[in-house]
Amino acid sequence: MEELKKIWIDGDFVNWQDAKIHILNHALHYGSAVFEGIRSYQTKKGAAVFRLQEHIERLFYSASSLELKISFSVGDIKQAILELIKINEVNECYIRPIVFLSYGKMGLNPKGAPAQAAIANWPWGAYLGGDAPIKVKISKYIRPHPRSTVVGAKIAGSYFNSVLSSLDAQQSGADEALLLDFEGFVAEGPGENFFMVKESKLYTPGKGTILAGITRDSVIKIAGNLGIETEEKKITPEELKSADEAFFTGTAAEICPIGEIDEITINNREVGKITKQIKMAFEEIVRGKNQKFSEWLTPVD
Repeated sequence: MEELKKIWIDGDFVNWQDAKIHILNHALHYGSAVFEGIRSYQTKKGAAVFRLQEHIERLFYSASSLELKISFSVGDIKQAILELIKINEVNECYIRPIVFLSYGKMGLNPKGAPAQAAIANWPWGAYLGGDAPIKVKISKYIRPHPRSTVVGAKIAGSYFNSVLSSLDAQQSGADEALLLDFEGFVAEGPGENFFMVKESKLYTPGKGTILAGITRDSVIKIAGNLGIETEEKKITPEELKSADEAFFTGTAAEICPIGEIDEITINNREVGKITKQIKMAFEEIVRGKNQKFSEWLTPVD
């Protein structure tokens, strides 16, 4: 972790080392927090945040699922993020807004526990190794049943399922996990959505058992702009054996090619043609080189 100057907490920019919470913080014990992962990129016109509005709207949706009352507006949080980037003087960064139940009450019923909001940012490069295709293992863990949680919300406590699957993958010598849903169909990675290519067409699991990511949505729109058809469908693990290409998407992972799934080689462990097209288009967009998608970027200055 590269420490920067400030972290925003409840409207104030505090010194990095002073951003602390009580040991009896409700979220620490029960996972009662919601968060977002956002990236800022360097463009010719300066720093710009990718799809900021959509991320903050989802943060508020996630908070509503836990009945967390955010004391700030969407505009307040957006402005705080832009100010934080300027204060910390880091144009290329990962941004983590979080809203959590704080100190004041223990017990599973959250009523009466006060809520706090915070935003941190830091430099964070390639999350899953950069441009080289990664090795993936189908996890022994599955995604929670959609009726056991709020699937579309980024709830901190729900991510321990992702932690377990990541640990399992790494212990098996893989770079990342791929989780199935409760019916045995492909769902997503621990923190990424999944796409595969078959006969020049994109396939991705449909909504319902996955977090329908903002980068996922971006890729579907980018593919459409490139004339590449995308279909949402239930994908069986058996179908992965005949995939021409596969890749993960996510704010941290961006567009991450997959070269192996459970020792099944994908495209000779090389980046596929369509994966490369989408990856290049995505990189041009986030760096402000494609005006057709300029509305996805919020300038910091």
